[in-house]
Amino acid sequence: QVQLVESGGGLVQPGGSLRLSCAAPGFTLDSDAIGWFRQAPGKEREGVSCISSSVRSSDGRTYSNYRDSVKGRFTISRDNAKNTVFLQMNSLKPEDTAVYYCAAGPLCSDLTRYRGRGTQVTVSS
Repeated sequence: QVQLVESGGGLVQPGGSLRLSCAAPGFTLDSDAIGWFRQAPGKEREGVSCISSSVRSSDGRTYSNYRDSVKGRFTISRDNAKNTVFLQMNSLKPEDTAVYYCAAGPLCSDLTRYRGRGTQVTVSS
């Protein structure tokens, strides 16, 4: 069973930044779409961002999407050479506090193939 591994979480003050990483040791991610989800205590899991695979794209490009509340603050990117997907989070707010998970699948609409165990992000003064 492939297990994705998230890292980069931590405690940060409001307005600060963190960069999350999602890796798959021993497995190649370049043909998968990778998405980030988050779940705060007492709340349902929500999608944060997703980036498609250039390998599956007819024009060789990747495409990304974001939930409205993080647009302009978060940026998703992938480095296929490092087999890693990143989520750069800037201007963090207390409401961004959650456990962040990454997941993989053939499409951003189907990220059910692999999932990580999550990394805690806490935004607090």
